[in-house]
Amino acid sequence: MAQGGGGALGNDELRRQVMEVERAFAKTMADRDLRAFAGFVSDEAVFFSGPTPLRGKEQVVAWWARFYEGAQAPFSWEPAEVEVLASGDLALSSGPVRDPAGKLVARFTSVWRLEAPGQWRVVFDKGSPAAEAASR
Repeated sequence: MAQGGGGALGNDELRRQVMEVERAFAKTMADRDLRAFAGFVSDEAVFFSGPTPLRGKEQVVAWWARFYEGAQAPFSWEPAEVEVLASGDLALSSGPVRDPAGKLVARFTSVWRLEAPGQWRVVFDKGSPAAEAASR
């Protein structure tokens, strides 16, 4: 059983929560909803998306706005793995990133923090090109 922020929820339930939150986060791209995307990003998040790390929600959302322009999403992602610490307040999710044709182009890794009961937000995010990810 989780001892920290996850309260009395078991690890399987916490993993399920994070899997669902990651799917909802990814759906913001398909829905072209930058505002919803921002709601999943922690105020102190660090995303390794630009030429230098993006620090804080404001920088992350400003950089990612380019991916929300236009009618079609430039990529999609989905969680393949989720693990949660025994404390119940940090989780890691990872999975494939695909182009609009469904071709694997990268893999992502995100660290989620439980910021309030049932409210997970991304604190770290990094993608790796598919060729680089496959060689690891």
